[in-house]
Amino acid sequence: MSEIKLVAEARTEFGKGAARRIRRDNKIPAVLYGHGTDPVHVTLPGHESMLAMRHSNALLSIELDGKGQLAVAKDVQRDPVRNIIEHIDLLVVRAGEKIAVDISVNIVGDSAPGTIHLVEAQSLSVEAEATHLPESVDVSIEGLESGSHVYAKDVVLPAGSTLLTDPEQAVVLITEPRGEATPEEEAAEAESAEESPEA
Repeated sequence: MSEIKLVAEARTEFGKGAARRIRRDNKIPAVLYGHGTDPVHVTLPGHESMLAMRHSNALLSIELDGKGQLAVAKDVQRDPVRNIIEHIDLLVVRAGEKIAVDISVNIVGDSAPGTIHLVEAQSLSVEAEATHLPESVDVSIEGLESGSHVYAKDVVLPAGSTLLTDPEQAVVLITEPRGEATPEEEAAEAESAEESPEA
């Protein structure tokens, strides 16, 4: 996706009281850091920033004092009750540079009839070019039988991405739903228990 432009203002007030005042003005406190530079404390426009944060790994063009620099959000702190953004940590990036990000896992397709899927990993860590960061990856479970696993190494990553997650990490497990045992199954289990020799 193309970069999202946000006009920032330098922040001179710090502390909880200052942060509250900033949020009251419908702005969000943030810090820009990276590339060996000193952290720069800024405020961002509230509504535009909320919209931008709906896209994971969005590439942001932060305009400060007439100069623009590219950044990605590395940490977004939200109020757990009101779900408003309280603070954003922004990592300065450059075109051509590779950075580590987490991308969400989307399950596509249907496993074999009578089976269900359990998602073991909601996201995968990858390394990708800063100006072409993927948001998510599709993992197909089409036709997979019970007992099948999809591991991180099996996932087809977006072009230009390198897997950082352990390749042996299970992403999806296909299994059968554990329902009530039928009377026939219970009888068979009781019979096999009787046949097995005492320990």
